[in-house]
Amino acid sequence: MYIVLGVTGSISAYKAADIANRLHKNGHDVHVVMTDGAQEFITPLTLQTLSKNKVHADEFEEYDPTIVKHIDLAGNADIVLIAPATANIIGKIAGGIADDLLTAVTMAAADQAKVIIAPAMNTHMYENPIVQENMEKLKKHGYLFIEPKESHLACGTTGKGALADVDDIIAFVEGV
Repeated sequence: MYIVLGVTGSISAYKAADIANRLHKNGHDVHVVMTDGAQEFITPLTLQTLSKNKVHADEFEEYDPTIVKHIDLAGNADIVLIAPATANIIGKIAGGIADDLLTAVTMAAADQAKVIIAPAMNTHMYENPIVQENMEKLKKHGYLFIEPKESHLACGTTGKGALADVDDIIAFVEGV
């Protein structure tokens, strides 16, 4: 499968390395798209090395003038997996905002590829009624979600919001 792995600015971004590595080892063609926030937590080089493909982050960097990058990535994708997905990216997608490469790819892929979102955020953010409404809205439009787990979070609190286990994410992706 051709999988676009979207990585956003969450402390859980480091787990995207394991996700990319495992998907690649399982025979999938993994193309990583990182937000600016994600690059604060993990380097593109790490994900490029593990996915064996160029990592994309700059919406306006066109490496081939005959190809529009976000349309090409979306058009080839069987799955767009956003893991970890912040409240910000969920809200932008639910609002139809495509102001960076990941949201543009997601918007362009939504009618032809499965979009799977694995939230990761503080419990209070996850339980915020607006975030919950955004997720419900996306579910109504066919977006799939991998539930976060309850855990001790990086902020020091305990509750639901931790990125699902990598094993669960891989199983979900390969099961759709």
